[in-house]
Amino acid sequence: MDRMNWNTKAIARADRLARARHELGSRLAGKRVATEAIGTLLEATIEPGDRVCLEGNNQKQADFLAKALNQVDPRRVHGLHMVQSALALPEHLDLFDNGIASRLDFSFSGPQGARLAKLVSAKRIEIGAIHTYLELFARYFIDLTPKVALVAAHAADAEGNLYTGPNTEDTPAIVEATAFSGGIVIAQVNELVDARTTSLPRIDIPADWVDFVVQAPRPNFIEPLFTRDPSQISEIQVLMAMMAIKGIYAEYGVQRLNHGIGFDTAAIELLLPTYGESLGLKGKICKHWALNPHPALIPAIEAGWVQSVHSFGSELGMEEYIRARSDVFFTGADGSLRSNRAFCQAAGHYACDLFIGSTLQIDLDGNSSTATLGRITGFGGAPNMGADARGRRHASPAWLKAGQEARAGRGGASGTPRGQKLVVQMVETFREHMQPAFVERLDAWTLQEQAGMALPPIMIYGEDVTHILTEEGIANLLLCRSDEEREQAIRGVAGYTAVGLARDRRMVEDLRDRGVIRRPEDLGIDPRQATRNLLAARSMRDLVRASHGLYSPPKRFRNW
Repeated sequence: MDRMNWNTKAIARADRLARARHELGSRLAGKRVATEAIGTLLEATIEPGDRVCLEGNNQKQADFLAKALNQVDPRRVHGLHMVQSALALPEHLDLFDNGIASRLDFSFSGPQGARLAKLVSAKRIEIGAIHTYLELFARYFIDLTPKVALVAAHAADAEGNLYTGPNTEDTPAIVEATAFSGGIVIAQVNELVDARTTSLPRIDIPADWVDFVVQAPRPNFIEPLFTRDPSQISEIQVLMAMMAIKGIYAEYGVQRLNHGIGFDTAAIELLLPTYGESLGLKGKICKHWALNPHPALIPAIEAGWVQSVHSFGSELGMEEYIRARSDVFFTGADGSLRSNRAFCQAAGHYACDLFIGSTLQIDLDGNSSTATLGRITGFGGAPNMGADARGRRHASPAWLKAGQEARAGRGGASGTPRGQKLVVQMVETFREHMQPAFVERLDAWTLQEQAGMALPPIMIYGEDVTHILTEEGIANLLLCRSDEEREQAIRGVAGYTAVGLARDRRMVEDLRDRGVIRRPEDLGIDPRQATRNLLAARSMRDLVRASHGLYSPPKRFRNW
């Protein structure tokens, strides 16, 4: 029998490193690569068909490396399998147009969603799967392990230690999976420190996990993704936020939660110190958060509502405020935030009692998706945050109450006592351009056919959704006892959409009598009182004042 070779990864890695050292020559000093030599480094270390993780996060982007990868010779580097969280930059898709990459596994494509849909339709991209973040990170350690990782950090020292700063985000998961499986790690940094006159505030990634460091010509791009201008919050969103606070948060005593992105949830955050205070809910709800440092949360923090916030990423302009509120945020000895998307996703899945977010389409089973015809935006963390964690075993009042409602009157396995996570879809019945949020059939089914997917790209499955909240009211799906009741509960809050107009009016009224559907008046909420005057901050300037001048909004949010 031939003797097995058990170190092929180590041999291949050594060959790539030797090739890089040879081709770089004097442009390599220790682990530092001259900025102008980045193309040479990429062509020396990346081979055709490699699985490459290009750090594209919700916010932080390895943008210099993305541009450089697009400039390699496609005769030398091609057929790459890209694995990355977010497709945020045009360069992320240019790789496929340029013939450098062919296959993609990802989580979110926000600003590139329309272009991605066109490329998929034209058969220019083969999609492996649209993942939730935690799912993708997990696969980095199983069957999608990167051969080369291209990451971004704030600073590096002479040895190659990295300081990732407030926007650490995905970097630890990417680097660890690559470095401990014979891969190559290349980091772009904003600055280099010499360890004599300057040093790193802290070491986030140790040098022996990093192979090459290159200083980018300009700081890496960071998107203030979670910043919402309070002046753009509508009175309908104020009304919906009032219903969320009184009809869901107070009803279940929700203390541990995650908010999705949007003006709807920003309105909730800005109503806590005003409307929430008037209901006597301080100390009873919204104490512990898995959340980026939303500026809209500043008034609630200042009013003493918030005990802790663990973050997926950071938010531009919040650095000094976070430093000054270290009792609330997870910060290092240097005072800066340490975010971590993998850990925060785990916290949102297992440690939170409620997820509330929005979507583009909801069907009659409660399935929802942001993948629509002409736009494949991906899902980000929503399928993970908005899923009942079947492995959870610790109890909380909110979790237990939701479980009791879902299993009341049921026997056998489905009636076995257990809790349930609250998963709320908060949408206005009509979206932009008067597109209905409620549909008979999700576009996801057509997309499945077009892209040859094994399953339709549904973001959150209806069996995990517990409540649907619109300007019409709240549908508590936990209390439904048949598919017919569930359908009519959804139609009952779908307003003047075609789905809503097709409701069985008598059945909807019966569901309302049972408390399955609750209108604002059923909750004791007068829609006439849902005005912007209830917001704890009505402008970006108000948020700066609330922070005692510590919050510094990005320029595009300043109108003074």
